[in-house]
Amino acid sequence: MNKLLGFTGILLLVTGCVFAQSAIPVFVSGEDGHKSYRIPAIVSLPNGKLLAFCEGRVHSAGDFGDINIVLKTSSDGGKSWSALQTVVDYDKMQAGNPAPVVDLLDPVYPSGRIFLFYNTGNNHEGEVRKGNGLREVWYISSTDGGNSWSDPVNITLQTHRPNQPALNAAYSFSEDWRSYANTPGHAMQLQTGTYKGRIFVAANHSAGDPKKQFEDYQAHGFYSDDHGKSFKLSETISTPGGNEAIAAELSGGRLMLNARNQKGDIRSRIVAISSDGGASWDSTYFDPQLPDPVCQGTLLTIGKKRKKNILAFCNAADTKRRDNLTLRISYDDGFSWSKAILVDKGEDPKQSDPTAYSDIVKLNKKTIGVLYEMNGYTSIAFKAIRWK
Repeated sequence: MNKLLGFTGILLLVTGCVFAQSAIPVFVSGEDGHKSYRIPAIVSLPNGKLLAFCEGRVHSAGDFGDINIVLKTSSDGGKSWSALQTVVDYDKMQAGNPAPVVDLLDPVYPSGRIFLFYNTGNNHEGEVRKGNGLREVWYISSTDGGNSWSDPVNITLQTHRPNQPALNAAYSFSEDWRSYANTPGHAMQLQTGTYKGRIFVAANHSAGDPKKQFEDYQAHGFYSDDHGKSFKLSETISTPGGNEAIAAELSGGRLMLNARNQKGDIRSRIVAISSDGGASWDSTYFDPQLPDPVCQGTLLTIGKKRKKNILAFCNAADTKRRDNLTLRISYDDGFSWSKAILVDKGEDPKQSDPTAYSDIVKLNKKTIGVLYEMNGYTSIAFKAIRWK
């Protein structure tokens, strides 16, 4: 058994069959100049190349400090990975929450253009919630498969509502958003319908002074209909405590947003449905089919069956601790989740957070790649899961 990764097997509990696959380390704490790696995100290019991003935390595993966004690539389906590349370095400050998406519908870039959305911050999240700091929203892009990247573009004024006139006269909104974060995991682009080509980034913010049970948090999103030239904010999800959201396309050009419940009173995912491409929300509910220990989860459209979109969802499917990382499949736009596949589970019941954050990518019609945190955040590993 690999001592670094611990449990490397995977049980695919599908129609009674059991298959074994192994985890491949991608980012390992202490290597390549970073004390810790967290918050994975992954996308694929049309040629099959995989791009795996995460936060490279230089001095500690803490959420604030000298944090870079780093990248490794794979050209063989995740079996091997390139040397580490730093794509965002905000000096000694924080750059994080990488949210990549590949725009394949811009006629100016017929080979595709990668967008990497991210956040910067100048204080700890707790202090930003009190109004003592600022979180900003940026993106960089690449037109050569991630080999090189553009200069950063600050889109904070279009995607955030920080009421902080003392910092800058430009930051003066009637709303008072404070903490802010893009989805941990990939962003998305609508492929069909009225809003085809829309780039949508799920996000969350806190509004006003901190409240009990994190009720100042709410999920939202922002989007672009002109391939990154301009951005608009979605309507805010009404459910208090919405945090760390992600989105996927449903049939008929609709959109699903899936969020963490930071309140923790209901240990399942918050779901919101939009019929206008994520601009507003028709309904919001808790999905008891998706148990969650107050952690991040990831969502991806992977196909279509009988005019309904097939969705994949992955999270630490446990109501008490971050463990039992499970991949679920829905054949009916997320109404039901008929297939559950155990990706990884800690061997020691006393270990803290054996499996936590993850992101998923479609490798082919039958296989999904899972990039996930394991063994108490000591590494980020990759597994190819045959789900079909």
